Amino acid sequence: MSLPSRPGLEHVAAYRPGKPAPVGPDGLSAKLSSNENPYDPLPSVAARVQACLPAAINRYPDHGAVAIGEAVAARFGVKYENVVFGSGSVEVAGQIIHAVTGPGDEVMFAWRSFEAYPILVRVAGAVPVEVPLDAHARHDLAAMADAITDRTRLIFVCNPNNPTGTVVDRADFERLLARVPENVVVVVDEAYTHFDRGAESPRGIEYFGKFPNVVVLHTFSKAYGLAGLRVGYAIAPVALADDLRKVSIPFAVSALAQEGALASLEAEGELQERVDQLVAERERMEAKLADLGVACVPSQANFVWLPANERSDELAELFAARGISVRYFPGDGMRISIGLPAENDAVLEVAAKFAA
Repeated sequence: MSLPSRPGLEHVAAYRPGKPAPVGPDGLSAKLSSNENPYDPLPSVAARVQACLPAAINRYPDHGAVAIGEAVAARFGVKYENVVFGSGSVEVAGQIIHAVTGPGDEVMFAWRSFEAYPILVRVAGAVPVEVPLDAHARHDLAAMADAITDRTRLIFVCNPNNPTGTVVDRADFERLLARVPENVVVVVDEAYTHFDRGAESPRGIEYFGKFPNVVVLHTFSKAYGLAGLRVGYAIAPVALADDLRKVSIPFAVSALAQEGALASLEAEGELQERVDQLVAERERMEAKLADLGVACVPSQANFVWLPANERSDELAELFAARGISVRYFPGDGMRISIGLPAENDAVLEVAAKFAA
């Protein structure tokens, strides 16, 4: 007897999380495959979360996430009604797709970009439209504008882009917005925006309000270091935000996550010091990789992209042997999260061996 299966699921790939790190010959085990913040939670944030116990476990959380919603709204100068939360920004991205598209509608994004996009789109019954990155591993926004059809409902712009770390140019982004019909939603996915030092990189909130179809997507998983608590949000026009709430999972953001996020917003000064440290490590790694002659795409995120192409298998094996897990795309390249300085030193050690 075979159990029923929804037609089309055979075309949906299961999401692949970053692999756990192997153990190297000297005991090193560095998980640099998931873009996690390598630092422990701030003491103030950890204390705030612990103070929620035990009531946060046996009671449902605030479904409306009012306290953190009002804090985010004040932070960005929008209304509470504009802010919608979910279990990480990936779940909120799914809300947007379900709220905006129907069967056969098209959702466009650059490729390669966030691996969950095509999965979420196909699960919703919509059609993914992948527009290749340009020769510099950046979004080809002109090509994306050219690919708009009467079935296009949604466009994701991942900025900085995962996994390449590249950012879009402000002028190019504005030209894209000028060509996008008002009935097509443009989502600026800014999971890594805190690490972006690009002078000409647009910030989504600058265009929210100016354009009726722009949505901004943020997460507390990366810079804030709350990946294990799962909290992300969208800033969207009120009518669309109301629709997102209709398709959201009830009580998806736990009380622990809400308190951790609120405490993190209040401790942004301390967290910024950690972000600055990660950016400094990223810049150090890029400079060293350039000295070694190892190709590395300039990044504005908390990771670097090595386009090793046909030598990707060889490089991935070297990292595994050293006790380092990376996000590996066979025949294409690998994304390496910025870790602690000692872990980054080990990455450079492998890169030197690879270059030799």
